[in-house]
Amino acid sequence: MIEPLLTQIIAIAKAAGQGIMTIYNQPAGKVVLKPDQSPLTEADLLSNQIIVSALARLTPDIPVLSEESVAIPYEQRAGWQRFWLVDPLDGTKEFIKHNDEFTVNIALIEHGQPVLGVVHAPALDVCYAGAVGQGAFVERKQNPAEQIHISPRNAQERLKIVASRSHRDGRTSALLDHLGPHECISMGSSLKFCLVAESSAHFYPRLGPTMEWDTAAAHAVVNAAGGKVCELSGEALRYNKADLHNPEFFVMGSSDHALLSAVQRCL
Repeated sequence: MIEPLLTQIIAIAKAAGQGIMTIYNQPAGKVVLKPDQSPLTEADLLSNQIIVSALARLTPDIPVLSEESVAIPYEQRAGWQRFWLVDPLDGTKEFIKHNDEFTVNIALIEHGQPVLGVVHAPALDVCYAGAVGQGAFVERKQNPAEQIHISPRNAQERLKIVASRSHRDGRTSALLDHLGPHECISMGSSLKFCLVAESSAHFYPRLGPTMEWDTAAAHAVVNAAGGKVCELSGEALRYNKADLHNPEFFVMGSSDHALLSAVQRCL
């Protein structure tokens, strides 16, 4: 059973997704570049407005940190024990390419860890959600939510690795070669995490740069499904750092110690 708060966040993510789709289904609109040279569209801004306004009404006592809102100084947020972390449109490059693999990401962070997350892919009409103590779920189109979990990988099973569609690099390719025979699945946005969460893939390595809002919601889903999102050391990613940048990380089943050891030997 999905508890009330998670249900409400799913509804907010879907409302933002509807807003995004009104723009997605129109002729190509204006795209500008932010200072870091990443693209920004009308859909990013509309989704952000919908989510931030809805969260302010739902939980006025919980602050919101969003990729597209005004930057909040670390001195102000350093004392936050609980806050919402939002990426209103993850996979803007996928949105611009019109390949449907973009998501709305909303996460609740407590004491530096994601405890609730929703990843909604409006063009695919798929929504992943998870929370501590509740498990992880997926809703596909109009079907009821189904619980998902990470199944232990059989030693004889071919390794399935999910990789970024837009950010694949040489180091990632070298790592995959070192891991031996495998099947590689390309995917955009935080949907890569969700493939691991539902056991469609075993492993997602990310050796390139990411920000905390890129990962938090999907991290919560993976945790709730019985997986982990960790640094090379095996330590879980932490949130609300001063610069909001993630280190390199890996997504896998929490019990797949052999895979983590293999990765540690390679890097």
